[in-house]
Amino acid sequence: MPYKRKLKIKSLLFTCALTTLVASPYGFSQENNKNKLPEIGTAGFSVLSVDKERQIGNAMMRHIRASQPLVNDPVLIEYINDLGNRLVKNAQDVNYSFEFFIIRNKEINAFAFFGGHVGIHSGLITLADTESELASVIGHEISHVTQRHLARRLEAQSRNQPLTTAAMISGVLLALVNPSIGMAALTTTMAASKQSSINFTRGNEQEADRVGITLLAQSGFDPQGAPDFFGKMAVKYRYTSKPPAMLLTHPVPESRIAEARVRAHGLESRPSAPSLNFALAKARIQARYESTALENIATFEDSIKKQNYTYRAAADYGLALSLFENKEYQAAKKILERLLSEDKNNLFYADALTDVYIKTKEVNKALTMLSALNLLMPNNQVVTLNFANALVENSQYSEAEVLLQDYLLVKPGNFIAYDILTTVYEKQDKKALMHATKGEIFALLGAYSRAVDELQTGYNFTDNQPLVEKRIKARILQFQDQEQKLKRL
Repeated sequence: MPYKRKLKIKSLLFTCALTTLVASPYGFSQENNKNKLPEIGTAGFSVLSVDKERQIGNAMMRHIRASQPLVNDPVLIEYINDLGNRLVKNAQDVNYSFEFFIIRNKEINAFAFFGGHVGIHSGLITLADTESELASVIGHEISHVTQRHLARRLEAQSRNQPLTTAAMISGVLLALVNPSIGMAALTTTMAASKQSSINFTRGNEQEADRVGITLLAQSGFDPQGAPDFFGKMAVKYRYTSKPPAMLLTHPVPESRIAEARVRAHGLESRPSAPSLNFALAKARIQARYESTALENIATFEDSIKKQNYTYRAAADYGLALSLFENKEYQAAKKILERLLSEDKNNLFYADALTDVYIKTKEVNKALTMLSALNLLMPNNQVVTLNFANALVENSQYSEAEVLLQDYLLVKPGNFIAYDILTTVYEKQDKKALMHATKGEIFALLGAYSRAVDELQTGYNFTDNQPLVEKRIKARILQFQDQEQKLKRL
């Protein structure tokens, strides 16, 4: 189920919290063993508590939802979170649950910030050749979070240069999600900063390399994925006139590649088998979020003809998605039904086939398929959201309402679930609940004033619904309290 609705709204978050408290991006900095790493342990706790980190991280995530082109695609969200959490479960000093998300951007970048939030640009996923290479980047970012590099960095800056911290971190915020724009601001402010602050950040990068490569091996991935990816970046952009902005300030010197390779060689070698899900995720990004449908059809057909693929199934899947985007629904259906018959519980295939069945007016086929999957995987986001969407298409609004309400009890805060539920309430003419659910969506974007406005509008339609009245009153108070907490950070 591709999710392409866009809400044009600017986040109403407290600006100071957002522009002063962000993480350094996945960097490639020149470094040698002479740099002294800052002491690990309780460093950073004098500046920020873990609870405050979590509050700030959640606020920043709302800002990113409102301002960046997130890939709101349940299948890719499921994949990247499954991959990330395979690493998290082997990490040390994990203080909160992690959230991994993808930004639709061909610029090669990844970043982490407070509260266990890790963003990956879609271009980085398509550049990686193996799942271990992708995992090496994610492991690096997880290490930034678990080592509390942000709190430690702020602690050092609060001692050395309190007047320039806000300006410098403001530039880093831009550089996180849009390096080509943000680096200009960052370069200007860094020029006025002390060299010790820059070295401190480089020390963080070296530490994240060390911890991340170890984490990679402990999680069953090939530790050589890290130096392989470093080397690929170095070769790809060695002679280019305009490399990614992050490489202009964080190059990949041979010394760093060599250090990573030596470290990886010192760990148990685990050459991992190719991952079908990784290949399917790459094919999905290419077919749905890069190039045109006709270009993608030609690319996947050429790969199949020349047998230039790791998995034939992934090439077929990419072709089917491209055909779907070109409105060749019957051709797409033929491929996807065959793939699903060979791998009955594969959610990549089930998701795409649901879209096809809706377009070919065969919703009952989608409902039969998804009902069976829902019994096997209750509250799985791919199954639930596709099932709810198909129920709405079949005008089974009550069933969709129950399904989504149950899901949100287990997985609160799912943006797409709230959006589908808003449509369900609108179709049922349940105006109070429709406006209340819209309020939840605005709150997820950090627009608390808009959220309260929606709730207050919904309250006007609560005649003879005392439970709904109480719920709306409670949520208004909660949103107002959350907004005040942001201002006190």
